[in-house]
Order: sequence, then C-alpha cells, then structure tokens
Amino acid sequence: MANLRNRVQLVGNLGMNPEVKAFDNGRKLAKFTLATNENFNSANGQERTETQWHNIIAWGKQAEIAQKYLQKGNEVAIEGRLTHRQYEDKNKETRYVTEVVLSSYVLFPGMRK
Repeated sequence: MANLRNRVQLVGNLGMNPEVKAFDNGRKLAKFTLATNENFNSANGQERTETQWHNIIAWGKQAEIAQKYLQKGNEVAIEGRLTHRQYEDKNKETRYVTEVVLSSYVLFPGMRK
C-alpha cells in the first residue's frame, strides 16, 4: 500500500503548451494545465459535461520531455503526486495553489508533434 500514497492519475487534454523555465543551475521547470471531463445526467435527465482544470508541473528531464512532445490539445494520461503551496502576491494577499508534480505520462497514438 505504500506505493499508493499521494498518487494521482488523470486523463485529459492539455489546455496550453508547456511553459518551460530554465534556472541558473541548469534545472528546468515546465508548467501546463490539463482539462478533465466528467459526463453525467442532471436531475432533470439532461446530459451534462463538467470540466475540471488541473495545474501540472514537471522538473528536470520530465520538463524537457514535456517541452519536446506535449502541445495544447494533446490527449494525455499523466501520473504524479499532489502538492499544495501558498505564496504572497504583489498585493500582499496570500494565494493557495494545488499542483500535480508529474512523474510519468502517456501520449495517446496520433497525438505526437
């Protein structure tokens, strides 16, 4: 059961091309969003789709691979772990962020650049 702790698996579509930032030490960080859809019938029987947006980050080699192969609209399955952080914006307001730190992904056939 230890390998099931803090493990997230999502299948969805990229909402943007990965934004990659290189740091002075050579390490890279990629950020992108992933949209997942859930289809269901409402109380009155009408079919509905609800979309959830997820913030994804990738470090190092994963960031380089994401930059090379992922692009807006790609359907992808990702696996990672949830992280929560907070920061103070320029107006001195505390902001809270939940992100998935990418550990692996699968790009669906026909979706490569």
